[in-house]
Amino acid sequence: MKKDIHPEYAPIVFNDLASGTKFLTRSTAKSEKTIEWEDGNTYPVIDVEISSASHPFYTGKQRILDSAGRVEKFKDRYKGFGKR
Repeated sequence: MKKDIHPEYAPIVFNDLASGTKFLTRSTAKSEKTIEWEDGNTYPVIDVEISSASHPFYTGKQRILDSAGRVEKFKDRYKGFGKR
């Protein structure tokens, strides 16, 4: 690798806000926010909305997203569409 052209690759914690799971890994991402990890060291932390710990594809758990009968409202609105 050429020197001085690559970003710094350092340990960082990713915090999954949906499940509360934290991952210590290495990344080129940077953050001003820090957290003390289980080993006693302080690492930068990045909050993520979803990760493999909370995504339905990886967990096998499906969330019901139909609030207030959205599917039924859609079906009622377009039940006669295309019929003549």
